Amino acid sequence: MSKVQLYVYDLSNGLAKQLSRQLTGRQIDGIWHTSVVVFGKEVYYGQGICITKPGMSHHGKPLQIIDMGETALDEDTFDEYLEEMREHYTADKYHLLDFNCNSFTNDCIGFLTGGSIPAWIKDLPSDFLSTPFGAALRPTIDAMFRRPVSGTVTPAAPQLPAPETLTAAASASPNPALASALLQAVASQAYSTGSLSAPTSMPTVNPDSSTVAGPIHMCTNPSSLHSLLQSHRAAVVFFTSPTCPPCRMIEPVFEDLAHQKTHGIGSGRVAFVKVDLAVGMGSQVAGEWGVRATPTFLFFLDGKKVEEVKGANGVELRSQVDLLLFQAFPPHPHTKLSLPAVEALSTNPILFTQVPALDTVSAKLASFIDATPSSPELQTAKQALTTAIIPLLKTRFPEKRSAAEAAKKPAFPAPAQLLTSWAATTRTIANALPPSQLFPLVDMWRLAVLDDAVANWLATAAVPTTDPLQLFLDKALAAIDNADPSQRSSARNFLLTLLRTLANGFAHTSLGKTLLSRSAPGGKRSHVTRVVVAALLHDDAAVRTAAASLAFNVAAALQRSRVEKLRGVTAGAVPMEVEEDEEWEVELVSAVLEALANETQSEEVVHRLTAALAFLLRLSPFYESQLKGLLEVLQSRETLKSKLAKGGCGENGVQKPEARKLVEEVADKLCA
Repeated sequence: MSKVQLYVYDLSNGLAKQLSRQLTGRQIDGIWHTSVVVFGKEVYYGQGICITKPGMSHHGKPLQIIDMGETALDEDTFDEYLEEMREHYTADKYHLLDFNCNSFTNDCIGFLTGGSIPAWIKDLPSDFLSTPFGAALRPTIDAMFRRPVSGTVTPAAPQLPAPETLTAAASASPNPALASALLQAVASQAYSTGSLSAPTSMPTVNPDSSTVAGPIHMCTNPSSLHSLLQSHRAAVVFFTSPTCPPCRMIEPVFEDLAHQKTHGIGSGRVAFVKVDLAVGMGSQVAGEWGVRATPTFLFFLDGKKVEEVKGANGVELRSQVDLLLFQAFPPHPHTKLSLPAVEALSTNPILFTQVPALDTVSAKLASFIDATPSSPELQTAKQALTTAIIPLLKTRFPEKRSAAEAAKKPAFPAPAQLLTSWAATTRTIANALPPSQLFPLVDMWRLAVLDDAVANWLATAAVPTTDPLQLFLDKALAAIDNADPSQRSSARNFLLTLLRTLANGFAHTSLGKTLLSRSAPGGKRSHVTRVVVAALLHDDAAVRTAAASLAFNVAAALQRSRVEKLRGVTAGAVPMEVEEDEEWEVELVSAVLEALANETQSEEVVHRLTAALAFLLRLSPFYESQLKGLLEVLQSRETLKSKLAKGGCGENGVQKPEARKLVEEVADKLCA
């Protein structure tokens, strides 16, 4: 028995761990490269299959060594296996995401031990592509690793990705400036060398050899296929061989289906797999599933074989793939509903863009500061607002124009150092004044978050100890939870202005994602939810209107995320992808319905709440399992219908035709 080890390297040398959250919004601890160490040699895939003494490759010292068990095979058998695999793992087939060193080591580990490499290594490409930045960067990476098509002698030279590709990828990152700089460097390298961690020169390609399509998994042993079947809800496995002319005829159809079907809903749970009987243990894989002829296609659902197609029948193949995906991911029942009033709603956020008299706002805050016990820190903070922040806001948001118009102009150059200083000033003042006197300060931030630079800084650079939005949320929750009614009442202006500030945060993808994220650091979903749920029942009509607006923005972001996925946008490429959560959505629906039941004064509030309810319900993955029963228990249909009757909302009920149509449609079709 010989010991088998997995050497793990980080190709980013620690940069992924430092910068991944800024670039992708998700923590990625490394760009993993792996190799297999057995029989006193280290084997890995890069410029073809490479062999060196353990720890002597150009990757240097491994970051981690994982014991993968022992193998009963002898060295000669393994060497024969590698020789077979050399025809399969060629330099021209390398792809940073789809067919890389980890694909090779997973096959080798399966051959040697019957196991597989750890999921945190295998899943790295899907984790990366599930982020908007990763999905937007995919075309750039594909251009860098473009594959030759069958029949060409040499691969096409890499082309510099189009500027719009780089712009899309950069804007999808929470930190566009850093992402743009990185992408320019990556694109420049791709243009000059044709690869990243791949060979700097490509060998001649055999015209008769098949190439590897991006979304297709290659399996050369039983363990590799078992692993894929366990990790994917649905799988289509193509058994082929190099001496099979019908296989070459049907292969383009299979590759086209793989490209089409591995996008949109369920994309991460659908696998298209290719097994070549002449490569590795491919014949053993075929024997396990009773495959005796090629081409043969097997269809799996939840790891169980459900169908088999033999021969090069493209029509039948497409039909069976569609049937499998329908069984695995049935369409949402709401896709069959006619909802003209709901579909007519805009999903653009409701913003509060009025520019106040900034000198008046500053003077009001200064009067509060002057009335409190003075300190050097407080006076310095007051001076900073007067000399730096107010002039900045005046330049960015002239009073003669609305903030919405001003926000369309290029972002005012607000350096991170200035924003960090303003955040510190904000904390100093907030710690000295009660919530009832903070509304002028919050109103300054309400305007500022409409600016791209400020919003991106709040989304990425601010930390919990200096984050002004987190500070305001904490203050608001303390006021809401205060047992003294007079204290809760005195915080009315502060709460109103904060709700409007949070609503304005949805003007930007990066900040909107942060407000709805539930992951640390920076995620504010739970705090925002607690504030909006409480404010929906506030005694003051203006506060309820602002809360209904914020609830609408939250629901609209959720709706946009669902619709984009339904349209087939790759998971992660949705501009503001919102993570679905059953308990959270049940809480929001319950809060909106309670607010609707209590609202008898403002037709505008009823309209916004009904729109929010429609967006929370429509296409929800939890509609059948949770929300449908909840709607019945809470008598949602009756609540909505009551708003149309006399006294239900104002003296004569809801009057605006578009609002009445929306209320009726939501009640009759989404709450029925």
